[in-house]
Amino acid sequence: MIPVTTFGRRTVAVFGLGRSGLSAARALLAGGAAVAAWDDSEARRKEAKVAGIPLLDLTEADWSGFAALVLSPGVPLTHPEPHWVVKLAHGAGVEVIGDVELFCRERARRSRHAPFVAITGTNGKSTTTALIAHLLRSDRRDVAVGGNLGTPILDLEPPAGSRFHVIELSSFQIDLTPSLRPTVGVLLNIAPDHLDRHGSIENYAAIKERVVRNAEQCCVSADDEYCRAIIERCRQRGFVHVFSTREDFEEGYHIAEGRIRCDDARHRWAEELADISGIGSLRGLHNAQNALAAVCVLGALRNAFAKAARSRWSKPDIALSRRWFESEDDYARRFARRFTQRLMGRRPAPPNDAARRRVALQAALASFRGLPHRMEEIGRLGRVLFINDSKATNVDSAAKALSSFPGDIFWIAGGRPKGGGIAALAPSFPRIAKAYLIGEAAAPFAAELDGKVAFELSGTLAVACAAAARDASRSEGREPVVLLSPACASYDQFGNFEERGEAFRRLVSEIPGVEMNRPD
Repeated sequence: MIPVTTFGRRTVAVFGLGRSGLSAARALLAGGAAVAAWDDSEARRKEAKVAGIPLLDLTEADWSGFAALVLSPGVPLTHPEPHWVVKLAHGAGVEVIGDVELFCRERARRSRHAPFVAITGTNGKSTTTALIAHLLRSDRRDVAVGGNLGTPILDLEPPAGSRFHVIELSSFQIDLTPSLRPTVGVLLNIAPDHLDRHGSIENYAAIKERVVRNAEQCCVSADDEYCRAIIERCRQRGFVHVFSTREDFEEGYHIAEGRIRCDDARHRWAEELADISGIGSLRGLHNAQNALAAVCVLGALRNAFAKAARSRWSKPDIALSRRWFESEDDYARRFARRFTQRLMGRRPAPPNDAARRRVALQAALASFRGLPHRMEEIGRLGRVLFINDSKATNVDSAAKALSSFPGDIFWIAGGRPKGGGIAALAPSFPRIAKAYLIGEAAAPFAAELDGKVAFELSGTLAVACAAAARDASRSEGREPVVLLSPACASYDQFGNFEERGEAFRRLVSEIPGVEMNRPD
């Protein structure tokens, strides 16, 4: 836990008592603050009471006594309209913040140079966050990973000079974090999502941009128009690390035939860093983007540490790596050598440890197992591969999953639609051997597929799984794929995408002859 001392001896209102809300309340209490917690849900209030969290009905509270309102990211801040608790806070002049803001303030107080990597994007956040953490741990770093991914940020170990905090951030969390200033900010992509909570794609993109706007180093994808506009604004403020999966992209971090390269036209050098073409957990263009982002972050961290060493004559409070990150003395020697070579008009020699870094990076990437429910290879039935991509709750994610296979896809799709239909998936229709439609989206999806893709109205996941496995087993293709990539939310039939994915795993495991992969 990170005790939040920045509100010591003051009273803080906490609204929303899910995981992050309970975590924030505990951290505030541990740091010496008084807490007044509330939730619209009686069940959550009872849970908080059992956990020893002080409760106060905020509809009847004296708001003049509160130093801040810590709001759960699931509670509407602005759209479709501010929640009643937000209106009360604004009316009393009380700042509204989230648990990530508490972390940022505590980091500034405890160890302001502690390495902090913040990752956001419409898709790929969790996988990229997990991959960055995996690469750093492979380099024997002390890593705390969480945020929107799994562990609430205030339940992690406190910021320290040698500890890397690798944090996934949703747009809701960013909107509640005014002092966000990570060591490295990462923006993966922007596509329409959560517009009911942000009002417009422009507002949504502006919120996402905050992750890189005040970062010491920023890593931004050049694969969509919103991110490209953000890159130009970042360049006006300074240097930006750019990555892209586009075939015509030949600057920064890019990929060609599965090989990750970094090209720096300004300094006239290029380097091949890794080959992900044979790594199953990084299959598909979207995972290539995730891998590019993670490798880009390593370069950005090197730059951040080098800049810190250059700007502080005393030893930095950051523990630098022996493999991927230079020590301060190594950096000072290299900097002096390059400075001398620049004066003499000679190009600097490449670092002699580049090959060693490539070997280490390749091994670390190859050992990454991926995350559950995200293009997860869960089993095989002879030639048939079963893929659990239950996390694909929108069309953009499903498009990336469908494009990851050359064809012979037996696609399970549907659930509660998010609007907009599946017309954007038309380029992938030729890859689909047959679709099996479930949930509330079955009928509208069928209307869009009619005459273009063979389909059946399965209704439930159990029916769809059995039918897809049967048909895929009869296929003559080299590697037929039964792909659960719903392009929909799960709430019509399941509590969340994890529950849907686990149900799919169980159904596949019950098919006679299936060899299941053991999850981590």
